[in-house]
Amino acid sequence: MSVLSGKKIVLGISGGIAAYKTALLVRLFIKAGAHVQVIMTPASKDFITPLTLSTLSKRPVFSSFYKEDETLDSGVENSNQNLEWNNHVEIGLWADFMIIAPATANTLSKMANGICDNLLVATYLSAKCPVFFAPAMDLDMYKHPSTIESFKKLKSFGNTIIPAETGELASGLSGEGRMAEPENIVSFIENKLDSELPLKGKKILITAGPTYEAIDPVRFIGNHSSGKMGYDLAICAANYGASVLLISGPTHLSISNDLVQVVNVNSAEEMHSQCHKYFNTADVFIGAAAVADYRPKNTALHKIKKTEESFVIELEKTIDILESLGNIKEKQFLIGFALETDNEIENAKLKVQKKNLDLIVLNSLQDKGAGFGVTTNKVTLIDRNFNIFPMELKSKEEVANDILIKIIAHYEA
Repeated sequence: MSVLSGKKIVLGISGGIAAYKTALLVRLFIKAGAHVQVIMTPASKDFITPLTLSTLSKRPVFSSFYKEDETLDSGVENSNQNLEWNNHVEIGLWADFMIIAPATANTLSKMANGICDNLLVATYLSAKCPVFFAPAMDLDMYKHPSTIESFKKLKSFGNTIIPAETGELASGLSGEGRMAEPENIVSFIENKLDSELPLKGKKILITAGPTYEAIDPVRFIGNHSSGKMGYDLAICAANYGASVLLISGPTHLSISNDLVQVVNVNSAEEMHSQCHKYFNTADVFIGAAAVADYRPKNTALHKIKKTEESFVIELEKTIDILESLGNIKEKQFLIGFALETDNEIENAKLKVQKKNLDLIVLNSLQDKGAGFGVTTNKVTLIDRNFNIFPMELKSKEEVANDILIKIIAHYEA
């Protein structure tokens, strides 16, 4: 999965011949899973049509400070009372990042000096996100002192230049000044974003789902865990750049992400074995699985026949995976989950001490919308110093993000 997946991108197009390449650039962003909002300068529409870019981006293209209906019901040309503002501030705040491609000498100079005479520059000046720009102009223009000064100013603002490439130019000359090819622009941005991910280089071991403890070949003791919390944690960790090993009990869920490796297990014993196999190389362990506390002491080799009026199964305790890892942890940041029904905070604190945890995620069955079989959760986070962070009811994806933010804060401290 590309680091661009789910990203909101504002693509600003200025009036240069390289504008024709932006159709492919939009297509590549969309293919990577990004959402693209195109803003065009009036001059850029001489090189590529808004209709083309709107079709590819699946969004309306903006090119002026307002939008208006072409005609009134009477067929008369629209008047000022029907104008609708294109909110450049809102667009700038919406974006995860902005890229201006092609960035002509004219547009670069306006950006560098705050000359706000079109929607593109107004959005640029309003944006709070990272900004990339891909220059495109003829050789002598590219090397002119005023252009170089624009580059210096923009870089001093924290903007990132995607260097122009060398080749044949529109003038017939050959040299530096060609806009980077769309594939190279996408690769440049992906590499830049990937290198800045806060958990880049970290290895996170996560458990998810229930465990099934066999009674006989067809029956088992299990629980209602769907595994969604653990899977959302794995996806979120990967989105922050971590390499994730997900040890999953039986579940219908799946993950398609190059940074997530899944190891499937059934029983608590199998999960314990796999956790210890990989724990020494992990930086973080998150025990999100609902592991069975007990298992049948003896497992029948054949299906048990229904012959008796009553049936007794003798159970024995399973190994506490989290506690066993807490006993051997060295550098690892250890996170556990607790599902409590009474004395919730105090019981969770006891688990932090007993299992040598750095953070515990307390679930309560008392809260509507929390627990098994739902897409939401309401948790309280408690760290090893017993600082308590109660959270509102949120989607499990948002809860996963809250937990990952705690991990990031630990490594940035």
